[in-house]
Amino acid sequence: MARRRLNSLDDLRRYAADVVNRLESGKLDEMQAKSRMYCVNVLSGVLKDGELEERVNALEAALNPDSRPGAVPPRLRQ
Repeated sequence: MARRRLNSLDDLRRYAADVVNRLESGKLDEMQAKSRMYCVNVLSGVLKDGELEERVNALEAALNPDSRPGAVPPRLRQ
């Protein structure tokens, strides 16, 4: 199987569909399919977390343009 770049949720969706198709056609055994789908699940969480972090950083920058990325605004510090 050719190496794939799984850089987006859409890439992962296509890869997962391919795994299911290969499992159903008998080209992939159940254990291989399970381990690959587990990896798809982990990678999707990582991608979602990265996208969320980017969105939060953009919102923080919009609210406080003088702060550095990831800094906690003074009003939210405890």
